[in-house]
Amino acid sequence: MKQITDVFFDLDHTLWDFDKNSELTFETIFKTHKVDLPLKEFLEVYLPVNNKYWKLFREGKIEQENLRFQRLNEVFEILKYKSSEQLVNDLSQAYIDHLPNHNHLFPDTFEVLTYLQNKYRLHIITNGFYDVQHKKLGNSKLTPYFQTITTSEDAGVKKPNKLIFEFALDLAKTKNTTSLMIGDNLEADIEGARASGMEAIFFGKEPTYKGLKIQRLNELKTIL
Repeated sequence: MKQITDVFFDLDHTLWDFDKNSELTFETIFKTHKVDLPLKEFLEVYLPVNNKYWKLFREGKIEQENLRFQRLNEVFEILKYKSSEQLVNDLSQAYIDHLPNHNHLFPDTFEVLTYLQNKYRLHIITNGFYDVQHKKLGNSKLTPYFQTITTSEDAGVKKPNKLIFEFALDLAKTKNTTSLMIGDNLEADIEGARASGMEAIFFGKEPTYKGLKIQRLNELKTIL
């Protein structure tokens, strides 16, 4: 790998355990709002529906408020759970309010970030909403590790659009040729970073991916 000075991380599904924290959030708000649905059954439907709507959001085909409402509404329709528009709106807001309160991270996150911090400048590039992402970083005590944090709201575009990577590089006052992106989404993180001239490491278990990849964060210590 060429000389790297700056390492950019995705947040959700890369450092911050989105699925675990999302599950705990739904458990909390379902109790509060008396939603009588088995959590496991709900999540089995919700996770792929949520991924579908986030893809639409990345592609600019749906707005933030529509994403928040439609993903829940569609899941309730699939599960034939009787709900009202008010309930869906209330749950959508409660989810956003409570999600940053749960801060499970992937194994070895602090150890790896401490190791990397001594060798590189670290940054975040995330498609998440500004307020929510900053709360996640603050509550999970990740903020001090990163010199810059770029959200799609800051840049005005979403990954994989190369403009968000260029925005992040400018903010970090660094170059694409000495920068590396680490993320879990092949399209948004890996293809987007490479299109911007950055190196990239995929974090995940996609067996067909032939590029540089890891399945645990501590593997970064053998690469960087």
